[in-house]
Amino acid sequence: MAAAMTSPQYALVAYVKGAVADFVSQIRRELHPPQAHLPAHLSILPPRPLHGSEGDALELAEGICSTTMPFEAMLGDVESFFPITPTVFIRVAYAAYRLRELHDLMNTGAFAAEEQWPYMPHLTLFRMQDLAAAESALTVATRRWSDYRDSRRLLIDQLTFVRQAGPDRWIDLAPIPLGHRLAPAGASSH
Repeated sequence: MAAAMTSPQYALVAYVKGAVADFVSQIRRELHPPQAHLPAHLSILPPRPLHGSEGDALELAEGICSTTMPFEAMLGDVESFFPITPTVFIRVAYAAYRLRELHDLMNTGAFAAEEQWPYMPHLTLFRMQDLAAAESALTVATRRWSDYRDSRRLLIDQLTFVRQAGPDRWIDLAPIPLGHRLAPAGASSH
Protein backbone atom coordinates (compact mmCIF):
# COMPACT_ATOMS: atom_id res chain seq x y z
CA MET A 1 0.00 0.00 0.00
CA ALA A 2 2.79 2.46 0.88
CA ALA A 3 4.50 1.78 -2.47
CA ALA A 4 1.35 2.86 -4.32
CA MET A 5 1.43 6.20 -2.48
CA THR A 6 5.09 6.93 -3.27
CA SER A 7 5.73 9.31 -6.15
CA PRO A 8 7.32 7.64 -9.16
CA GLN A 9 11.02 8.39 -9.58
CA TYR A 10 12.41 9.71 -12.86
CA ALA A 11 15.92 10.29 -14.18
CA LEU A 12 17.80 11.47 -17.24
CA VAL A 13 20.65 9.22 -18.33
CA ALA A 14 23.17 8.92 -21.12
CA TYR A 15 23.55 5.26 -22.02
CA VAL A 16 27.07 3.99 -22.60
CA LYS A 17 27.68 1.64 -25.52
CA GLY A 18 30.49 -0.43 -26.98
CA ALA A 19 33.50 -1.81 -25.14
CA VAL A 20 32.91 0.24 -21.98
CA ALA A 21 29.34 -1.10 -21.71
CA ASP A 22 30.68 -4.63 -22.20
CA PHE A 23 33.23 -4.06 -19.44
CA VAL A 24 30.54 -2.82 -17.05
CA SER A 25 28.25 -5.78 -17.81
CA GLN A 26 31.07 -8.26 -17.29
CA ILE A 27 32.28 -6.72 -14.02
CA ARG A 28 28.70 -6.59 -12.67
CA ARG A 29 28.09 -10.24 -13.59
CA GLU A 30 31.29 -11.17 -11.78
CA LEU A 31 31.14 -8.93 -8.71
CA HIS A 32 27.47 -7.95 -8.22
CA PRO A 33 25.07 -10.10 -10.29
CA PRO A 34 21.87 -8.49 -8.90
CA GLN A 35 22.70 -5.38 -10.96
CA ALA A 36 24.07 -7.15 -14.05
CA HIS A 37 20.85 -6.41 -15.98
CA LEU A 38 21.21 -2.63 -15.64
CA PRO A 39 22.57 -0.90 -18.74
CA ALA A 40 25.76 1.12 -18.30
CA HIS A 41 24.95 4.82 -18.10
CA LEU A 42 25.91 8.24 -16.82
CA SER A 43 23.18 9.87 -14.76
CA ILE A 44 22.59 13.45 -15.83
CA LEU A 45 19.73 13.82 -13.33
CA PRO A 46 19.71 11.25 -10.51
CA PRO A 47 16.30 9.78 -9.54
CA ARG A 48 13.68 12.28 -8.41
CA PRO A 49 9.91 12.85 -8.44
CA LEU A 50 8.56 15.21 -11.11
CA HIS A 51 6.88 18.56 -10.54
CA GLY A 52 4.25 18.31 -13.24
CA SER A 53 3.60 15.73 -15.91
CA GLU A 54 5.91 13.44 -17.85
CA GLY A 55 5.01 15.57 -20.88
CA ASP A 56 6.17 18.74 -19.09
CA ALA A 57 9.46 17.07 -18.18
CA LEU A 58 10.00 15.73 -21.71
CA GLU A 59 9.29 19.15 -23.21
CA LEU A 60 11.82 20.78 -20.87
CA ALA A 61 14.47 18.14 -21.61
CA GLU A 62 13.90 18.33 -25.37
CA GLY A 63 14.22 22.12 -25.33
CA ILE A 64 17.53 22.02 -23.44
CA CYS A 65 18.92 19.10 -25.45
CA SER A 66 18.05 20.77 -28.77
CA THR A 67 20.49 23.59 -27.97
CA THR A 68 23.21 21.35 -26.48
CA MET A 69 25.65 19.98 -29.00
CA PRO A 70 26.94 16.39 -28.67
CA PHE A 71 30.32 16.11 -26.95
CA GLU A 72 32.91 13.57 -25.89
CA ALA A 73 33.72 12.63 -22.31
CA MET A 74 36.51 10.39 -21.08
CA LEU A 75 36.48 7.99 -18.17
CA GLY A 76 39.18 8.14 -15.52
CA ASP A 77 39.86 5.92 -12.51
CA VAL A 78 37.74 3.51 -10.50
CA GLU A 79 36.76 5.12 -7.21
CA SER A 80 34.16 4.77 -4.46
CA PHE A 81 31.77 6.82 -2.38
CA PHE A 82 32.99 5.08 0.81
CA PRO A 83 32.09 5.44 3.64
CA ILE A 84 28.92 7.36 2.66
CA THR A 85 27.58 4.59 0.40
CA PRO A 86 28.97 1.19 -0.70
CA THR A 87 29.11 2.39 -4.31
CA VAL A 88 31.96 1.71 -6.74
CA PHE A 89 32.18 3.84 -9.89
CA ILE A 90 34.39 5.13 -12.69
CA ARG A 91 34.92 8.89 -12.53
CA VAL A 92 34.44 11.05 -15.61
CA ALA A 93 37.90 12.60 -16.05
CA TYR A 94 37.40 14.72 -19.19
CA ALA A 95 34.37 16.93 -19.92
CA ALA A 96 32.88 16.37 -16.46
CA TYR A 97 32.16 20.11 -16.48
CA ARG A 98 29.90 19.63 -19.56
CA LEU A 99 27.91 16.98 -17.71
CA ARG A 100 27.65 19.26 -14.64
CA GLU A 101 26.44 22.11 -16.86
CA LEU A 102 23.83 19.81 -18.43
CA HIS A 103 22.76 18.65 -14.96
CA ASP A 104 22.40 22.24 -13.77
CA LEU A 105 20.40 23.26 -16.86
CA MET A 106 18.05 20.27 -16.45
CA ASN A 107 17.58 20.60 -12.66
CA THR A 108 14.75 23.10 -13.06
CA GLY A 109 11.00 23.19 -13.69
CA ALA A 110 9.48 19.71 -13.79
CA PHE A 111 12.88 18.19 -12.86
CA ALA A 112 13.80 20.61 -10.03
CA ALA A 113 15.13 18.82 -6.96
CA GLU A 114 17.58 19.40 -4.15
CA GLU A 115 20.23 16.74 -4.62
CA GLN A 116 20.99 14.41 -1.72
CA TRP A 117 24.72 14.74 -2.54
CA PRO A 118 26.66 17.15 -4.76
CA TYR A 119 26.43 16.05 -8.40
CA MET A 120 29.59 14.35 -9.62
CA PRO A 121 29.66 12.83 -13.13
CA HIS A 122 30.46 9.12 -12.94
CA LEU A 123 29.55 5.70 -14.28
CA THR A 124 28.32 3.50 -11.44
CA LEU A 125 29.68 -0.04 -11.56
CA PHE A 126 27.56 -1.22 -8.62
CA ARG A 127 26.09 -0.30 -5.29
CA MET A 128 26.37 -3.15 -2.82
CA GLN A 129 24.54 -3.85 0.42
CA ASP A 130 27.54 -3.48 2.72
CA LEU A 131 30.86 -1.67 2.82
CA ALA A 132 33.05 -4.76 3.34
CA ALA A 133 31.78 -6.43 0.14
CA ALA A 134 32.11 -3.15 -1.75
CA GLU A 135 35.71 -2.67 -0.55
CA SER A 136 36.66 -6.11 -1.83
CA ALA A 137 34.88 -5.45 -5.14
CA LEU A 138 36.64 -2.07 -5.46
CA THR A 139 40.03 -3.81 -5.40
CA VAL A 140 39.02 -6.23 -8.17
CA ALA A 141 37.29 -3.55 -10.28
CA THR A 142 40.34 -1.27 -10.01
CA ARG A 143 42.62 -4.04 -11.21
CA ARG A 144 40.28 -5.02 -14.09
CA TRP A 145 39.90 -1.38 -15.21
CA SER A 146 43.67 -0.85 -15.17
CA ASP A 147 43.95 -3.87 -17.53
CA TYR A 148 41.22 -2.47 -19.85
CA ARG A 149 42.78 -1.54 -23.20
CA ASP A 150 39.86 -0.27 -25.30
CA SER A 151 38.85 3.39 -25.64
CA ARG A 152 37.64 5.19 -22.53
CA ARG A 153 36.00 7.91 -24.62
CA LEU A 154 32.23 8.27 -24.59
CA LEU A 155 30.14 10.18 -27.12
CA ILE A 156 27.32 11.99 -25.34
CA ASP A 157 24.84 12.56 -28.15
CA GLN A 158 21.56 11.43 -26.62
CA LEU A 159 19.86 11.36 -23.24
CA THR A 160 17.08 9.00 -22.24
CA PHE A 161 14.17 9.97 -19.98
CA VAL A 162 13.47 7.00 -17.66
CA ARG A 163 10.94 6.07 -14.94
CA GLN A 164 11.58 3.64 -12.10
CA ALA A 165 9.48 0.47 -12.34
CA GLY A 166 10.80 -1.20 -9.16
CA PRO A 167 14.04 -1.75 -7.28
CA ASP A 168 16.85 -1.67 -9.88
CA ARG A 169 14.22 -1.63 -12.68
CA TRP A 170 13.79 1.29 -15.07
CA ILE A 171 11.61 1.90 -18.13
CA ASP A 172 12.87 4.04 -21.02
CA LEU A 173 10.23 6.68 -21.75
CA ALA A 174 11.91 8.66 -24.53
CA PRO A 175 15.27 9.11 -26.24
CA ILE A 176 16.25 12.78 -26.52
CA PRO A 177 18.97 13.60 -29.06
CA LEU A 178 21.40 16.42 -28.39
CA GLY A 179 21.67 19.20 -30.95
CA HIS A 180 18.33 18.89 -32.76
CA ARG A 181 14.61 18.87 -32.10
CA LEU A 182 12.36 15.81 -31.99
CA ALA A 183 9.57 15.54 -34.55
CA PRO A 184 6.21 16.67 -33.14
CA ALA A 185 3.96 13.85 -31.93
CA GLY A 186 1.91 12.47 -34.79
CA ALA A 187 4.22 13.89 -37.46
CA SER A 188 4.60 11.68 -40.50
CA SER A 189 7.86 10.94 -42.27
CA HIS A 190 6.07 10.57 -45.63
